[in-house]
Amino acid sequence: MMTQALSVKSNYLMKSPEKSPEKIFVEYKNIKKNFGNVQILKGVDLRIDPGEKVAIIGPSGSGKTTLARMLMTLEKPTEGEILIEGEHLWKEEVNGKLVPASEKHFRKMRKNIGMVFQQYNLFPHMTILKNVMEAQVSVLGLAKSEAKEKAIEMLSKVGLANKLDAYPANLSGGQQQRVAIARALVMHPKIMLFDEVTAALDPELVGEVLQVIRDIASTGEMAMLLITHEMEFARQIADRIVFMADGVVVEEGTPEQIFKYPKHKRTQDFLQRFRSSSFLG
Repeated sequence: MMTQALSVKSNYLMKSPEKSPEKIFVEYKNIKKNFGNVQILKGVDLRIDPGEKVAIIGPSGSGKTTLARMLMTLEKPTEGEILIEGEHLWKEEVNGKLVPASEKHFRKMRKNIGMVFQQYNLFPHMTILKNVMEAQVSVLGLAKSEAKEKAIEMLSKVGLANKLDAYPANLSGGQQQRVAIARALVMHPKIMLFDEVTAALDPELVGEVLQVIRDIASTGEMAMLLITHEMEFARQIADRIVFMADGVVVEEGTPEQIFKYPKHKRTQDFLQRFRSSSFLG
């Protein structure tokens, strides 16, 4: 298994662009992940700058979602380190030594991170307004009056000001996903993770959700990690595209570099299915 992983990595891995340490916001260092005897991630190095929009593309099963779940502390790396602003995510320093992170450490680190999943994960017994208020009160400790004010403001920004008293079951999939985005944004994270947020939507609802994310990306300094199969969307929104396959980063660069001038055959083969799209020529 190890020999195979090293072979795959040597064939595919393209050196990441050099970045000064003080600019790095999130850093994955030689991340490996095994599920049983199956190695999903085979030594991933990835850096995200403050405010940078990074889109990860690639075939299903390449480890894209696992990377996001690790940053959200939902999956633990088998090997390697993840740092946020230079501080270890899965470890903490106690008496000068690095030890496994406590739940208190996780809670502190997760305050920097927001995530929107494929499934909306809304509380079905709560109104839309209360869904967006809940974490502000229970996690941030805001008064209900302040949380309500911020929730109304954020729901207005995603076009749902007229749905405050509705329940999730009464909304379309696109509307529910916009509520999920509002719920994450109202926590003011420094980075937002979007994991295939349109995958569960009917085609006619995809556009409304992608437009909300475009609007978010165009305003503010929040970093984003977007896992998506929407190639045109990735081209429009990302500062950098990362192509993953077989558990490693095959290639990364600007949207123009990756979509128009991919260097690796694995990238070229993956993008070939999108050649009918105008932006790929």
